[in-house]
This record gives sequence, structure tokens and C-alpha cells, in this order.
Amino acid sequence: MTLTLQSSASFINFKETKGVKTPDEFLGMVSFAQAKPSCRLVAKSSMQEAQLSHERIMEVRKIEKREKLHELTANHSNSSTRVPVFVMLPLDTMTMGGNLNRPRAMNASLMALKSSGAEGVMVDAWWGLVEKDGPLKYNWEGYAELVKMCQEHGLKLQVVMSFHQCGGNVGDSCSIPLPPWVLEEISKNPDLVYTDRSGRRNPEYLSLGCDMLPVLKGRTPIQVYTDYMRSFRERFNDCLGNVIVEIQVGMGPCGELRYPAYPESNGTWRFPGIGEFQCYDKYMGASFAAVAKAAGKDDWGQGGPHDSGQYNQFPEDTGFFQTDGTWNSEYGQFFLEWYSGKLLEHGDRILAAGESIYQGTGAKLSGKVAGIHWHYNTRSHAAELTSGYYNTRHRDGYLPIARMLAKHGVVMNFTCMEMRDGEQPQSANCSPEGLVRQVKTAARTAEVELAGENALERYDGGAFSQVLATSMSDSGNGLSAFTFLRMNKRLFEPENWRNLVQFVKSMSEGGRNANLPECDSSRTDLYVRFIKESHTKKATEVAVV
Repeated sequence: MTLTLQSSASFINFKETKGVKTPDEFLGMVSFAQAKPSCRLVAKSSMQEAQLSHERIMEVRKIEKREKLHELTANHSNSSTRVPVFVMLPLDTMTMGGNLNRPRAMNASLMALKSSGAEGVMVDAWWGLVEKDGPLKYNWEGYAELVKMCQEHGLKLQVVMSFHQCGGNVGDSCSIPLPPWVLEEISKNPDLVYTDRSGRRNPEYLSLGCDMLPVLKGRTPIQVYTDYMRSFRERFNDCLGNVIVEIQVGMGPCGELRYPAYPESNGTWRFPGIGEFQCYDKYMGASFAAVAKAAGKDDWGQGGPHDSGQYNQFPEDTGFFQTDGTWNSEYGQFFLEWYSGKLLEHGDRILAAGESIYQGTGAKLSGKVAGIHWHYNTRSHAAELTSGYYNTRHRDGYLPIARMLAKHGVVMNFTCMEMRDGEQPQSANCSPEGLVRQVKTAARTAEVELAGENALERYDGGAFSQVLATSMSDSGNGLSAFTFLRMNKRLFEPENWRNLVQFVKSMSEGGRNANLPECDSSRTDLYVRFIKESHTKKATEVAVV
């Protein structure tokens, strides 16, 4: 019997994946590097175990035991430098009805990931799915099935409390809006979501300006997030600390602590635009007016900067962000202190709630910070400023964030670990490598644990080699873990799979034996996380130096 795993682009489809047509062919490719005994993928049909003999099953189990022994031995000898690797699951891991999507395909994929030596997987726990049916009505059943599956395969699980919508950003292969009852409240009061200077509303995430106001059927957003996290703990209490080893607390769009300053939906923003400030809903406006009045600057509180330009402009095109612009004036500093400070307060509130709920469970807490590397080599760092990171040539914007995370014992998760400066267009003044160095220094100074992710879907050896280089350190600022973006059928193509297996092995051995090619063979758009792979007639420019 030929077992075909029917799937969308998010999962493996052996008939569609070039070079991987059947489970038997896939078995020979799923193995540790260096010609070790194959740890084969066993896919169970709904009727029987896909014609696998009892002897073959026992052989696989013996191999798994030997691999486990090898893993434990390797971990013991390299415990100080080992960096565990997790793999992000597809965004549509759950159906809109809250069930596990394509469970047989997921089961086969998890078995393959286990054979690669990966520590575990990461999944989004979508607010828009779990609390879809009404306030305090939670459906965790699909996630319970996934937790059980991970436990059976010996994989650990990182769970993201995803309080944002899915859709509108690069790689968003599906659409999962906020819960319907929340959208109903937004329709009655549009100021509940972030708003730009022209009045454009962004439904990705609730505005932090209403964090402490009872705008959601008698509850504040912070109370709603807290109740959600508490419900998760109650449902999965027995699994926390053993199977579920990390809870990543979403704090903004894409789960990141930031403002939605560069929305891709409807072509609003495109790389490398500076973005726009998101402080024009009535709640944010009232907050700024109040602090300006308290400072005796009533005229400053009339709104945000008038000369900060539009989404797709460059810094020098604006009065605010140009080299000697308003950003460095007394007003500019006052506004940016308030704007970035509100974001820090927001993160502090949510993480305090998460800490109170998950403390003592054995599960780590983490928070994600965006890798906004374009215009990093300018004085104003415009794209970071509009996103809420007050980081300029004269000011470190990441140390306050790191200290806020450290206050709650939260791991700092940072993106763009795979990017190199030479891959970026010179006109955008990018420096992902410089940004990563700055964030690593801030994490070390704040004594906060640092973990990483890749920003773009890349499977080439060059990207893996860059992650290896940034993950290791002799000065105490290496990575504690790395989460790879993302599991889909491309990952299981032979060359990509070999690269991943070698990468996981190298990360487990402190970066040794990193025999990965230095070139980019993925044909992935390299500019920045928000450039989509071209599926249109218009070709996307790729700059590779």
C-alpha cells in the first residue's frame, strides 16, 4: 500500500515533493548525518501500520533507543555549548474548528523531526481559534491532541500565546482573525485597534492604549489575556515543564513586542520603507496629551510628529528622521520616550500576568523582539523608532527591553539570526549583523537569557552557517535555544533536509563539524523578513553580494 499524506503547502505531500515520493523513499533520507544507522519514519494508516512488519517496528524502536543514548552522551559532553533546536509548525496546524489539521501528516512529520535530532517544535495557540465561541469559552482540544503526539515522539513543545491575527504579513499562509466577539466590539469602537496618522485602522492586534480599560464586554484586554493564559495552564498543568517547556507570551503583531508600523496588507508598506507611528487612536492620543500637559507642553500633545513622512519613504525624505531631524530635538525626544515607554509598559503588564500564572510550573517564559535591521546604519534608525524601539546612533533602545524581560525572568527571543549584511541592498542601510551584536550585548548586560529565530524561510547552508556563527560565544552571550522557521514540504526536500540535520548536529556540538555550504541555494528573497517569495508576474529584486 502506498501511503500518501494529503496536505496543503504547509505539510509534506510525498507525491508533490520532488525526490520524496513514498514513505519508503523518505525512510532512507531521514537519518542523522555521517551515515549513522537510519532512524526511519514510520507512518501509521488508519487501518494498520502501513504494512510494516513487527520485526521492522522493533528494529526502529531499538534504533531510537540507541539514538537516545547517543543524544544523552553528546549532551553530557557538550552541555555548556549545546544549543537545542526547535522547529516552528505550520500556521494552520489547527483548523478553524479548533481541531488538529491533517493529524496523520503531522504525525509523520513529527517522527521525521525527532529523527533529525531536533529538540521539539513550536506552535501558535491562536486566540482567534481557542476563544472563538465567546468570552471565557475555550477550546483546547486540538492542542491537547498535538501535545499528546509530541509526548509520544519524545519531542518538547514551545507554545505561543498568539493574541494577534494571522494574515497580512510575509509567510502568513492562512487567515485567522481575532475572535468574532472581539471583532464585534471593534466594529462598535474602531479606536480599540492601532491607528496611523491618516486614520487607517489595523486589526492585527488591540491597541495598548486600552490595556486597562473594560472595553471587552466588561473585561480589560490585560484581563482577557490573563484569563486565556490561566485557562491554558489549567488545561495542560500536568504537561508543563516536561512536554511543554516554554510559553512565549504574545505582545503585539506577529507575537512581537512592537507596534504594527510596517503592515504589508493591501500593499500599505513595502521594504525598506520607514513605516509610520501608530498612536492615533483616541486612547493613545489621550495618553500623549496627558503626559504633555503634565510636562507643561500642552501644544506638544496635539498629536504625533507632523513631519515623519509616510510608510514607504526613506529617512532623508522626512523632516523628522533625516540626519539632523526632529527626532533629535527636545520635542522628538519627548515623543519617542513616551511612545517607546508605552510599549515597555504594555510588555511589563502582560509578562507580569504570565509570570504569576506559570511561575513554578517548570516551563520557561519568553517574549519575542523583532529584528528591524533596515536603516540601522543611519543616525535615526527610523524603522525601529516607528515600531517602538527607541534605538538611535546615540541611544541603546534594546537594553531597556532586555531589563524589562529580565525583571520577569523571561527569555528574550530575537529574530534575523540568519541574515548577513552583504545580502542586503546598500540603499536600505541595513545591518542585521550589527543589530544582532547590539542585542546580544544588551542581553548579557541585563543578564537575560537570549534565544533566536530566523526571520525568513531559508533552507540553504549559508543561512544555517550564519546562525551557527551568531549562536556561539565565548563571552557569555550565546543563544540558549534556536527555533527554525518553518516546517513545510520544502524542508523535507533532500538537500534542505540534509542541511537541517547537519545544522542540528552542529548546534548540539557547539558549532563543530559545521560542513555546510556558504552559498545561498534557496532562491529565497533575502532583503528582510517581510519580502514575500514572488508568486506574481513582477519579479522581486534579490541582492546577494
